[in-house]
Amino acid sequence: MTTDTEGTAATTPIVLVVEDEVLVRMLACDILADGGFDNLEAVSAQEALVLVDARPDIAVMFTDVDMPGEINGLGLAHLVAMRAPNVKILVTSGAAALKAGDLPAGARFMRKPYSPSTLLDLLAEMLAPAP
Repeated sequence: MTTDTEGTAATTPIVLVVEDEVLVRMLACDILADGGFDNLEAVSAQEALVLVDARPDIAVMFTDVDMPGEINGLGLAHLVAMRAPNVKILVTSGAAALKAGDLPAGARFMRKPYSPSTLLDLLAEMLAPAP
């Protein structure tokens, strides 16, 4: 399932939310919309890859680690880093313990549960122009 807010300014950052748990995905999308972001939704890594390939306007991919299917969120993060290096990557999990090298270069990690302000502040930091 994908959603997209049409008619917004081209400068509104688009965040791809990849989360298999529907209520968690809906909450994340609501937080993003309230924070001024447009969003797309994917329930699996495979669906996310289709969107990343089709939508060069995606600014950030926000993915959970644990997902059904052959590719988890860490695998997805590495694939997106190779296929769309302009897309910034934010990974989240409440269970996974990450080791050095688990994330692609430049990707960020945020532990669940997170507050709306933590998510929005981290995205703003990730999207800020380099000094």
